[in-house]
Amino acid sequence: MDTRSDIYSLGVLLYELMTGRTPLDTSDLLKLRVDELRRTVREQEPLSPSAKLQTLNNEELTKTAVRRHVEPPRLLSQLRGDLDWIVLRCLEKDRTRRYATANGLAMDIERFLNEEPVLARPPSQLYRLQKLVLRNRMVCLSGAAGMAALVLGTIISTVMFVKERDARAAETRLRKEAEIREKASRVASLVTQGRFEEADKLAASLPLNKPSVEVSAELRALGDWRAASGRWAEAAARFESVLKVNQLDAQHFVSEDQLKLAAALLKSGNRRGYEQLRQTKVATLSPTDIASDNRTLKLGLLLPPDPNMLQLIDQAAQIVAKKLPTAKAVRPNPPHGAQSSEALALLEYRQGRFHEATDWGYRSEGSPAYSAARRATMSLINAMSRWRLGDNNNAVMSWTQGYELILAKAQQGLALGGTPLGFFPGTAEDLEGSWYDWVIADLLRRECDELFAQSDRSLDSMSRSDAPSKNTVVALTRSLGAWHAIGGEWEQARSRFSQLPDGGLPYDYFLKAMIALKLGDEPEFLRIRAEAISRFKNTTDTENTEFVMQAGLLRAMDNTSAAALEPFAQVLERSVAGAGPLNEGPFKRATWHLILLGLFDYRRGNYSKALDNCQRSLDVSTYNPMPAAAAKIILALAFHKLGDDARSRAELEGAKSRVQGGLNISFDTWNWSAWVFVHLLLQEAEGLIPDAPLAEPRAAAR
Repeated sequence: MDTRSDIYSLGVLLYELMTGRTPLDTSDLLKLRVDELRRTVREQEPLSPSAKLQTLNNEELTKTAVRRHVEPPRLLSQLRGDLDWIVLRCLEKDRTRRYATANGLAMDIERFLNEEPVLARPPSQLYRLQKLVLRNRMVCLSGAAGMAALVLGTIISTVMFVKERDARAAETRLRKEAEIREKASRVASLVTQGRFEEADKLAASLPLNKPSVEVSAELRALGDWRAASGRWAEAAARFESVLKVNQLDAQHFVSEDQLKLAAALLKSGNRRGYEQLRQTKVATLSPTDIASDNRTLKLGLLLPPDPNMLQLIDQAAQIVAKKLPTAKAVRPNPPHGAQSSEALALLEYRQGRFHEATDWGYRSEGSPAYSAARRATMSLINAMSRWRLGDNNNAVMSWTQGYELILAKAQQGLALGGTPLGFFPGTAEDLEGSWYDWVIADLLRRECDELFAQSDRSLDSMSRSDAPSKNTVVALTRSLGAWHAIGGEWEQARSRFSQLPDGGLPYDYFLKAMIALKLGDEPEFLRIRAEAISRFKNTTDTENTEFVMQAGLLRAMDNTSAAALEPFAQVLERSVAGAGPLNEGPFKRATWHLILLGLFDYRRGNYSKALDNCQRSLDVSTYNPMPAAAAKIILALAFHKLGDDARSRAELEGAKSRVQGGLNISFDTWNWSAWVFVHLLLQEAEGLIPDAPLAEPRAAAR
């Protein structure tokens, strides 16, 4: 839908003004079903106005002519020719062949009224001659009068020559404008067809010296295409062109183009260009339109601004903030609430008000505009704020959410560039959000990574210093180890976890055991497992027991290790017995304990009991991805040992569908270690369970 749809409507109106009837018979159309009516409108070519009048009987024709204060033959003569061509061009089925704008239609009608050649009609020498004679009656009469009027004729001819020259100049100008509009329409058609390379080459010849809604729309589409392809410098060049011609667009479109340009400049590494843009746009902040303000505020905050700029932004932000409810107000948020919360949260972080920055994240949740891209951005602002506040564990969890959403979007095809391979799989869900929102989230992710890396570099000297408490260093060490592990940096993760004090938490031993296996260090894993079992052999705490059992069951056991794990299994058995009836509903720890008991039975060769425990867990909790996947993997391993490879393969595929079906942002954020645990079991199962045999070819017919 664009201006050419309005041209069609104007053509219908002009048709009815001329003939008293619509191009297609309304009574006939109303008898059709909707699909037949649509097909008729799309495919049936209307008669020209003069031809339409000729289909009327004498009474109807006379009545129509009388209403127009003209005789029937005169009415037919007036419509036949130029007016027929003008109307039919408005009603072209191919919108690219209609007038590009209402102004083009108006100018052609004026040409008709001035008896000039109309653009809707194919030009011919005879037609041009007729129009010339009609326009220059006095010249022709003067010539016939002879030499007596020579002086007067010379004056008249000179005047007419000047007018003709001006008319031709105007016609040339109009033709050039029409060619530009036609070229813009051609670019639009190519973009619609997905032929972006051709459209891009053609758009390079569009002039940028005059504001144009059509030209800005096509350049914007090509800039978006280049950005989605990861051609950031070229995308920035396109959006710079857009800003030269988009002065006729609404302000929120202009501010969006500016934000797109800022994102493309930073992705292309052109920080100088970004700084120039930021200085220009922030200086003109005028908080009148909240959507535009939010984008301009965010544009100025993509990188840390200097104090003077921060003060300018803060003054505008105070007006924006007054339009939003307080932190205790009941949601849903007002229009643009999510965008405003995002910009204001980033501003609070830049000003060092970290508690306030995290508060804005709460206000944006539940908003209809709270897209996955904004969730990633808010998660990363929250991560940096919490890190600055010393809440390292929650900071890493918030970072994980933003990081994994960005990676999942990159796996869906957005060329963010330079993003490492994801630790978790992508998601089957189509993650919403504009490409520039995702780019901004990724820029903040890199800034957050650098913040964590600074702490990582200073951790060794911090641990030798007496300033921070031991608990602070241990907590920071554990958080940085998790950060490295989630990023797939296993050596760095092992280095950090190895710095945890001896005799620490069972969870630390579990993490060290998993990372040893991820690095292929089986002897180190066996050492860690033996130490964990020995150190916590007298524990009765179920959570500590879980971690020791998980560390102990990641690999096959000998009789000694199995006997050493027996007391831990008894703790879990008591937990299951004390949980009461296990009904389908909210997840209970007892279902996870059943899985660990099933794995323990599998390691000891009690395959039937392993099947029973895991099936009991699945019967009441199938919707949690990692526990359900773990149970199915153990079922697959047990069925394989019992010789039922068909059931084994079926359970294994069920486990894969849960693990590889997409990112569960809630579970994976909080339980990345469970994700690794399940994948280590999956890796073991895939190495043991054979693939399905290929079907034997049918015997050839004799």
